[in-house]
Amino acid sequence: MRVIAGKARRLALKTVPGMETRPTTDRIKETLFNMIQDELYGIRFLDLFSGSGAIGIEALSRGAKEAVFVEKNPAAVCCIRENLKFTRLDADAFVVQSDVFAALDRLRREIEDGKESFGVIFMDPPYNQELEKRVLSCLKDGKVADERTLIIIEASLETDFSYLKEFGFRVLKRKEYKTNVHMFIEKEKKELCEELSTLEVLIRLRSDILISSVVPLFWWMN
Repeated sequence: MRVIAGKARRLALKTVPGMETRPTTDRIKETLFNMIQDELYGIRFLDLFSGSGAIGIEALSRGAKEAVFVEKNPAAVCCIRENLKFTRLDADAFVVQSDVFAALDRLRREIEDGKESFGVIFMDPPYNQELEKRVLSCLKDGKVADERTLIIIEASLETDFSYLKEFGFRVLKRKEYKTNVHMFIEKEKKELCEELSTLEVLIRLRSDILISSVVPLFWWMN
């Protein structure tokens, strides 16, 4: 595994021994970052369930001003720190050894105290445990992600995302691979929701007016 592009291009990265983590392959990582390259420059990047840290490191290499890595596995945390030191990107990185949900609560408090929201949030949780749904439940009401934040979820192909609209998210893109998928989503814009609500009211009003006009006519004809 290596850094694909940017300041640390071609540098090899260590991976976490064992089967507890599932690194994103270089080919999939390259496809992903080619799609989001324009979103990276000067933003804060949040890498949840970081594993070896390869995704957040790629973001730093390509121009993100800061990356926060959240991982609870001690072996993986050591791997992230070693990779950051080797790529010389550690000055702009913060590694949080913690459960993701505790870390999100901490990050929420920091942002409420004045820190900037994240420009991109990436998560690659263990598959088929609905952890991505729990994370999105945390993100939907807080300031860790705002209306400009791009959220990317790596999941198995069979993962259910039918709840996204109910949570207040909209799908920007779905990119499928052989065994997994990247979902690109963002929060619904409040202005757009308000415009849609107004449009729905107008449509209902026009329907009511039409019905009130047709019913007397139907009664007269009979």
